[in-house]
Amino acid sequence: MRGTVVMQLVPMLQFLAPDRLWLLVLIPLLVGSYVLLSRRRASKRRAMGRTMFDLVIPKDRVWVRHVAVGLSILSLLTLTLAFAKPKDEVSVPRERATIVVTIDVSLSMEATDVEPTRLEAAKAAAAEFVTSLPPKFNVALVSFAGTATTLVPPTLDRGAVTAAIEALQPQPSTAIGEGIYTSLAALSQVPPDPDDPEAVVPARIVLLSDGKTQVGRASDQAARAARDQNVPIYTIAYGTEDGYIEVSGRREPVPVDRVELQRVAKISGGQAYTAESAGELEDVYADIGSQIGYTTEPKDISPWFVRAGVLLALLGVGLSLFFTNRLL
Repeated sequence: MRGTVVMQLVPMLQFLAPDRLWLLVLIPLLVGSYVLLSRRRASKRRAMGRTMFDLVIPKDRVWVRHVAVGLSILSLLTLTLAFAKPKDEVSVPRERATIVVTIDVSLSMEATDVEPTRLEAAKAAAAEFVTSLPPKFNVALVSFAGTATTLVPPTLDRGAVTAAIEALQPQPSTAIGEGIYTSLAALSQVPPDPDDPEAVVPARIVLLSDGKTQVGRASDQAARAARDQNVPIYTIAYGTEDGYIEVSGRREPVPVDRVELQRVAKISGGQAYTAESAGELEDVYADIGSQIGYTTEPKDISPWFVRAGVLLALLGVGLSLFFTNRLL
């Protein structure tokens, strides 16, 4: 309860040593003491009447003393905050991670609402995404339609992954849940870090699809399994509402289904995206890459507060000297 009250005094900051903020309670006491002494001094002067000393001190310089004291109080406040080690979140590149690129190759991906087709545009964007990842990231490739297959286990070989992406071909049906389970299984094949074999490397699944589950295990169940393994899923719902494919000479509508993918991302702790064009898909992959390629770490920013506190203290001393010299 007490810690909450103190933190409310500085709601926009976070601290590495918040217990030290209790020193802030001294500042209201100092301000109150100064106000009380100033009032007593004023009352005493009124009681004594005007003296020769009052004739020497210009009245319009009293504000200088108040400002000097105010700067000193601000300096004390700033230095106290610095003592509590304020922090900021900074983005730091990850050293290692494993990314499973999971791509829907169901027949609906042959729709031409995205030129030349959903699948061809998806292959180009996925290949670019893979090559943009940091060199120490392991990348795996999983494809799914009615079943799911690990085409490339986790590897540092970007060429092997992009070649497998280029070879993707459409197949019948859609099994999003099976795609997730196979992606989780692929993570068990991550090679250990030779420098730190016991290190736990973060993992993410980037899943692109345009439809909803037709066969296989439920995607919600698979998403919960990913959450339990601390593997967030970034889903991309790809395509438009107007998509269609040709089946036996007739048009079969295949509108993109976003609801299931949004639910998968939410359950797993990941994030859901939508893309309706090749350009949008590239932007989505770029955004995902910026998120999984970096992590946030706390950074001590107390030196900035120390500098500000020292500057305020110098200003306060300068005004005090100015006020004193006016009295001499």
